[in-house]
Amino acid sequence: MSALALAVRDSNTMLRRNLLHARRYPSLTLNLLLTPIMLLLLFVYIFGDVMSAGIGGGNATRSDYIAYIVPGLLLMTIGSTTIGTAVSVSNDMTEGIIARFRTMAIHRGSVLVGHVVGSVLQCIASVVLVGAVAVAIGFRSTDATTLEWLAAFGLLVLFATAFTWIAVGMGLISPNAEAASNNALPMILLPLLSSAFIPVDTMPGWFQPIAEYQPFTPAIETLRGLLLGTEIGHNGWLTLAWSLALTVLGYFWSTAKFNNDPK
Repeated sequence: MSALALAVRDSNTMLRRNLLHARRYPSLTLNLLLTPIMLLLLFVYIFGDVMSAGIGGGNATRSDYIAYIVPGLLLMTIGSTTIGTAVSVSNDMTEGIIARFRTMAIHRGSVLVGHVVGSVLQCIASVVLVGAVAVAIGFRSTDATTLEWLAAFGLLVLFATAFTWIAVGMGLISPNAEAASNNALPMILLPLLSSAFIPVDTMPGWFQPIAEYQPFTPAIETLRGLLLGTEIGHNGWLTLAWSLALTVLGYFWSTAKFNNDPK
C-alpha cells in the first residue's frame, strides 16, 4: 500500500473516531451552537425593531433585519463550533492518547487531519441547523441563483477550514481544556465586533477600523451579496485572501507544534 493510501486510511480512521466522540458527547457542541441561535432570536424578537433602524436608511422592517443578520450569524456559528475543536485537541494532548498513537504504525498527520475534517463537517451541520431556525422565523433568499448558493456553500466550507486549523493550533498550545476554551474565545468575539449586527459606517469612527480590518466582516459582506444580492465589491477577494492565509498559517503552526511536542 502506498504512503498516500496509508495516510488516507489512517485519516479516515481518525475522522470516524472524532465523529464518534462528538456523537457520544454532544453537550459541548450543543452549548456552543446555542449561542448563535439565542443571538438570532434575541436580536430579531427583542431588538429587531430598534436595530432595523440602523439599516436601509431607517426604513427597514424586522423582516429586513432578519435577512441582514443571518449571514453574520452563520459565520459566527462556524467560529463558535471551532471552539469545541480546540477543546477536543487539548484533551487529546493532555490525556495521553497522543502518546499511544505515536507508538503505533499510523500516519503522523492523520491525527490532525481527522480533527480538521470532523470539525468542518460539524461546522456545516451546525450552519444548516442555524439556517433552518432562520428560515423558520422568516429568512428568505429568493433572488440567489444556484451558482450563488454553491459559492456561498464553498465560502462557508473554506472559512470553516481556515478557522478549524487555527483552533487546532490553539488546542495544541493549551495546557488543558479550560485554557483551550479561553484561547479560542476570539472565534466568538470577532463576529460581535464585525458588521454582523449593524453596518460598519454606523459605528463610531474610532471603532470602524476594528470592524473593517478583520476576517469576519468581508466574509459576512460576501455571504450577504451571494444570498441577498447586495454589493460584494472587494470583499470577495479579501475573504479568499483571509481564508487562505489563515489556513496556511494554522496548518504550519499546528503541524510544527504537533511534531515538536514531546508528549
